[in-house]
Order: sequence, then C-alpha cells, then structure tokens
Amino acid sequence: MSAPASPLVVLAEEAERRSQPVTALAERIGWVIGLLLLVALVYWLMREGWKWRATLQGDLPALPEPPEDDVEPRLAFTGRYHGSTTAGQWLDRIVAHGLGTRSRAEVALTAHGVRVLRPGARDFLIPADRVLGARLDKGIAGKVLTEGGLLVITWRHGDRVLDSGFRSDLAAEHAAWVDALGHHHPARPADDARSVQRPETERVR
Repeated sequence: MSAPASPLVVLAEEAERRSQPVTALAERIGWVIGLLLLVALVYWLMREGWKWRATLQGDLPALPEPPEDDVEPRLAFTGRYHGSTTAGQWLDRIVAHGLGTRSRAEVALTAHGVRVLRPGARDFLIPADRVLGARLDKGIAGKVLTEGGLLVITWRHGDRVLDSGFRSDLAAEHAAWVDALGHHHPARPADDARSVQRPETERVR
C-alpha cells in the first residue's frame, strides 16, 4: 500500500487545480483586449485614410444642390447610392463633399438633370449639361454586385470626370436610364495604355 499523501502535497495539488481556470481566464481576457486594440487600430487607419483622400480631393467643387422648384421627373426610382469614383477606375473612390457615403437614395431624371435625394446624407444634383452618359456595370468603389446590377452615371464635375453608382430596388429599371442618358463607358487605364502603344499606321486606320 502506498503511503498517504502529506497534507502539504494535497494543498499544493488543490492550489494548482484552482490556478488553472484563473490562468485560462487571464489568457482569454488578454486575447479579447488584443483583438479590441487591433480593431480600433484598423478603424483609426481607415478613418485617417479617408481624411487623407478627402484632402487630396480638395480641388473638387461643392456639389450642385437640387432645385426646390423641380419639375415632374421623366424617370425615377428608389434604391441605393453606392459611391463615386474617378471615371473608369472603379477603386479610385471620391469621398469629398459626402460623395463617399453610401446611402439610400431617391433618384429622378428631370429637365435639370439627375436629382439625388439621400436621407441622412447630402443631396446633390448632376446637372443635365454635365451628364456624359450611363452604363450597366457590376462594381464601383469596392462594392461588387451581380453583372449589370449597377447603374453607373458618368458626369463631369469641375476638372474631373466621375462615375456614380446606383442600384434601383427594381434592377430592371436600369436599362431605361441608359437609354435616356445615352450609353457611355470611359476608357480604363489599361485601354489607354494599349492605344498609346499601337503603331501609328494602326491608329490612322
């Protein structure tokens, strides 16, 4: 028969069993705190990047406001505004003057242009004489939808040409807007590079 454990050994084993849950809890708390700090850091970096981008776009004029005496719209839909980018560059997001804020939107085509009313965000007008056309696409400002699920309106604002993306609650309505505004697809940087590299004889044809 083995000799009974001494009281000191028993107390030591009991203390070890009690310390294990305490140690595990401390480790979990440490992981949670570390994760929260990481999330806070990522959020701060995103916010600083947003502010830096807005500073770079400081040359962009203020957005035209929709007139109060607007006429009956030719076309209209309710849906979402997904953002604006430099034309042809779907990841080069424009954030100045609230253009980077995704929101619900009521969009109407009138004699004045494209009226965009946004609950909780800044309303704006795309004047009729600045609209270059529209197209169906699937992504803008990092947002990817189904093929043809996005209505992209190309327009001139100040010295820049912009793409603004919208999605109607009834995506079938998009085609009528392309017909009304005219189809326009700005050349992408890769297309521009290829056109520059073509032989002179090919460009003349």
